[in-house]
Parts: sequence; C-alpha cells; structure tokens
Amino acid sequence: MAISLRKGQKVDLTKTNPGLSKLVVGLGWDLNRFDGMQDFDLDTSIFLAGANGRVTCEDDFIFYGNLSHNSGGVTHKGDNRTGVGEGDDELILVNLANVPANIEKVVFTVTIYDAEQRNQNFGQVSNAFIRILDETNGTELVRYDLGEDFSIETALVVGELYRSRGEWKFAAIGSGYGGGLSALCNSYGVNV
Repeated sequence: MAISLRKGQKVDLTKTNPGLSKLVVGLGWDLNRFDGMQDFDLDTSIFLAGANGRVTCEDDFIFYGNLSHNSGGVTHKGDNRTGVGEGDDELILVNLANVPANIEKVVFTVTIYDAEQRNQNFGQVSNAFIRILDETNGTELVRYDLGEDFSIETALVVGELYRSRGEWKFAAIGSGYGGGLSALCNSYGVNV
C-alpha cells in the first residue's frame, strides 16, 4: 500500500525497498473549467541539482525541449498539452542507479505555459498530485496530493528525490511561486 504524504513530509524509498532502482513518477491534475476559459497547458520540468541546490550544466534541466538526461538517469515521457483524462498527465522515468554521483536532488516542478498571457494560475487547477511507482512491478510506493492551497501561483515545486547517507528519499514540497518557468530556472541556475 502506498504511503500518503502531506506537505513537508519525507519518506525513505530505497532503505525500505531494497533493490529499488527504477521508478515511474506520475504527475496529474484537473482543471476548474470556467466559461470562456482558454486551454491550459501544464508542463512538468525536472532539475537535477548538485550539493549547492543548482544544476551543474544545462543538460541537468529536463523539460519538453530536453526529454532525457545524458546519463539515462531521468527521462521525461513527453508533454501532455491538455491534461484531459484520468490518472497521470505526465510521466517521468528515473533510474536511480544512473543518476550521476554529483546530483543530490531530482526536483519535480509543474508550470503553466504562457500563464501571464492567458491570465491563468494554479488557483484554477485542482486535484494535483505526484506519485512514485516501482517500475519493475507497478506498485505505487508514495503519493502526495497537493490540495488546493494555491491562488495566484504560476509555478509549483511539487516534490524532490534526494540522497541521504547513501539512500534515496522523497520529500513532499508543495511550494508555489510566481514568475512561471523562468523564475524556477533562475532559482536552480538555468540560464533563460
């Protein structure tokens, strides 16, 4: 049975699941529909951060324009431009054994494409979640439902995988930001 987390909680993944190496990270959301609303395009981006909390090079930023890390450690399965349907809207594959040793965190974020131009924010999004599955057997290990604590934010840091004493853990972050993807990129050291 999956462990259900709340904002700020952390859980050990590899210590409690010996041999765990290949993960599927699913992110999903629903849209609160209003009359005349333009289409939403939510995008998952991943930052592979070193000990200083920043990327070490541009390749450490995984998004719809760079779907996989050169190490094979992180692969984005592609942009879902509508978010329509049940379940995961975007999927990321993580092979923990291939994540380079200098990477301390794998940070999962979601942003709204052209949010300012479309006058959109995460107050118009509901049922957002992240879940982590064991790729080998499909078992859901962890789930974090974000709730609806957001209003004007256009970017979210949803959660992060991080190394601690040789093990991988997951932290439920759930922090919202203004400024969209460019603000996140600046925060994690990606030049935009």
